[in-house]
Amino acid sequence: MGAKQANSRYESQDENGSSTFGSKFSITAVPPTLRSEGEILQSSNVRRFTLNELKSATRNFRPDSVLGEGGFGAVFKGWIDEQTFAPAKPGTGMVIAVKRLNHEGFQGHKEWLAEVNYLGQLSHPNLVKLVGYCLEDEDRLLVYEFMTRGSLENQLFRRSSYFQPIPWNLRIKVALGAAKGLAFLHSTEAKVIYRDFKASNILLDTNYNAKLSDFGLAKDGPTGDRSHVSTRIMGTFGYAAPEYLATERERESMRE
Repeated sequence: MGAKQANSRYESQDENGSSTFGSKFSITAVPPTLRSEGEILQSSNVRRFTLNELKSATRNFRPDSVLGEGGFGAVFKGWIDEQTFAPAKPGTGMVIAVKRLNHEGFQGHKEWLAEVNYLGQLSHPNLVKLVGYCLEDEDRLLVYEFMTRGSLENQLFRRSSYFQPIPWNLRIKVALGAAKGLAFLHSTEAKVIYRDFKASNILLDTNYNAKLSDFGLAKDGPTGDRSHVSTRIMGTFGYAAPEYLATERERESMRE
């Protein structure tokens, strides 16, 4: 799990926030009210790890364990016991990807909490699985299932003498998987606006099953009597639809 490059994002903050989930894939239903940090962490269906546990699982965050690095921070490969989730020896138990917040990076506590908020509740074959999180002092970490083939971006653009282009039948499989993930998020059950759909956030397992990751910019969709959501432009340069960008330009011209 994790992108090789830091992501350049549109600067902005949401005007509103809400917290409705409720999905046939979710273990619990979340009431349509604004939730505090404590409520989010308590209602999450994932494990809370200690920093020492994740240090042991990743061999103290050794440089040779780094899988990649993005706007949030570096991602490390680790191992835990499948039953107890206790740290395991390298090569044994369940492989995990541990994302550790870089305090000087593009993202921070807000994005970390959003990730726990959404992936701690929602479950779908085309969403990456959040195994757990760690919150200790200034440390913010996220623990995911390990995606063997990394991101779609790496599969498409990596430079290697052994590189083989992805066959078209697999490309179609990846596209369909990513589309199913988006369709679930946009469904009446989930009602989530993803807002950072790009190749580096589409992760692939051994069989090229696509799973969406990085929910730091996600936002609840319309609920109740709200027919739309008010939000500013957010995302990654080069991946936003022209008509989406045009709405912000129109707002700026009206302010002038």
